[in-house]
Amino acid sequence: MVRHRHVLSSIAAAAVVLAATVGGALSSDLRGAAVAATSGTLATTAGCGKAPTLTSGTRTIQSGGQNRSYILRIPDGYDRNHPYRLIFGFHWLNGSANSVASAGYYGLAPLSNNSTIFVAPQGIDAGWANTNGRDLTLFDDISQQIENDLCVDTSQRFALGWSYGGAMSYAVACARPTVVRAVTVLSGANLSGCNGGTQPVAYFGIHGTYDSVLNISAGRSLRDTFVRNNGCTAQSPREPSRGSLTHITTTYSGCRAGYPVQWAAFDGDHTPSPVDGSSSPNDSRTWTSGEIWRFFTQFQSTTPPTSAPPTSPPPTSPPPTGDPGSCAATYRAINSWPGGFQGEVTVANNTAATINGWTVRLTLADGQAISSLWNGVNTGTTGVVTVRNAPYNGTVGANASTTFGFTATGNGAVAPSAITCTSP
Repeated sequence: MVRHRHVLSSIAAAAVVLAATVGGALSSDLRGAAVAATSGTLATTAGCGKAPTLTSGTRTIQSGGQNRSYILRIPDGYDRNHPYRLIFGFHWLNGSANSVASAGYYGLAPLSNNSTIFVAPQGIDAGWANTNGRDLTLFDDISQQIENDLCVDTSQRFALGWSYGGAMSYAVACARPTVVRAVTVLSGANLSGCNGGTQPVAYFGIHGTYDSVLNISAGRSLRDTFVRNNGCTAQSPREPSRGSLTHITTTYSGCRAGYPVQWAAFDGDHTPSPVDGSSSPNDSRTWTSGEIWRFFTQFQSTTPPTSAPPTSPPPTSPPPTGDPGSCAATYRAINSWPGGFQGEVTVANNTAATINGWTVRLTLADGQAISSLWNGVNTGTTGVVTVRNAPYNGTVGANASTTFGFTATGNGAVAPSAITCTSP
C-alpha cells in the first residue's frame, strides 16, 4: 500500500495543492531538444556495446541549472549488446521517486523479467508543476544520460504515472511524441502542460468513475486528445455503474496502425490500485499493472522508431496519388530536423471492394536515404523505392486506408515524387 498510504488520507488537501501547483506552459525552445536521434533499423543508443558506468540506485544530475535526482533500476544480468525497453515512472503529488521504485514502478518491474530499464525521477516540491518546462528538460537530460551509457531500444521508450505523475506523462506525450512510443495515464489531468499535443502517441487512460480529486471528465479530456491525434473513431466507451466494483477496458477502433488508444474506467475513487470486487485498493491484487504491461509490450522494436524532435515546421506538399481505380498513395511530412526527416504515406482503397495487398513506388530526391521504415517492406533506400504491405496490413477494406512511415537522412523540404499505388 506504499503508493497511496499518504494520499488517500488527505484527498481534499491534495486537490487544493494540485490546483495550486499548475505552472506555466512548456517552454517552446524545448521542442528542439534532441534526446536520441535514431538511425538504422534497430534504433539503438550510444551506450550499446559500452561497459556501463551507471548502476542501479539513486542518481544525481544537473538539469536546468538545478541539482535533480532519479532512481535507476538496471536489469539483473545486464547485457551491454542487448537493447532494452526504457520506462519512466512519475510519482504522484507528495510522493517520491522512492515511492515509485519501492512499489515496483507501478507493479511493472516484477512483470518485466529483467527485460526493461526503469527510471523514477524526483519532482521539485514532490510534484510536476513543470514551470518553464523544467520537468520536461529533466526527462530529456535523464534520457540522454542513460542512453549515452546504457543500451536502449529507442523505439521502446514509455512513460506512466498516477495523478500528478499522470499529468506529467501526458505532458511528455504531448511534447515528445517522437520520443515515447506509448504512455499510460492513471487518474490524470492537464496539470503539467501540453506543449504540442497534435501528433499521435499510443495512449492508455485509466480513471475512477467517482474520482473525488481529479474528476473523470479530466481523464476523458486527455484521452480524447489522442483519440483525435491517432485518428480513432470517436465513441463513448461504456463505464461501470456505481457499486459494481468492476472495470471496463475499451480499445478504440479505427486508430492509425501502431497508435492504439485504450480507456479503462473503474468503479472507484482516486487510486492507482483498484481491485475488482473490492472497495479497498491493493498494490498486489490490482488489475492495472497487468493491463499496462500488456499495453506496453504489444509494441515490437519494428514498430515506429523515434526521431529527434523537429526544429522547424514540417514541410507540406500536394498529395501525389496513384491509380484511383485501385488504391491511392498520399505523402505527408511528419517531422524535420537538421539532416533528416520523418514521413508518412497513406494507402487508401478507393474502390467498393476489399483489396488484398498493395505496392507503393516513390522517388526520393537526391541526397535523401531511408534509414528505417515501419508498417511496410521496402526494396531500396535511395532513388526509386518500392514499398509493399507488411503481413498484417495488406488487406484494406472498401473506402478504408492504412499507413506506413519512415525516417530518412537528407533535406526533408523536398517531398518524394512520382508516388504511385497498385494492388494485385
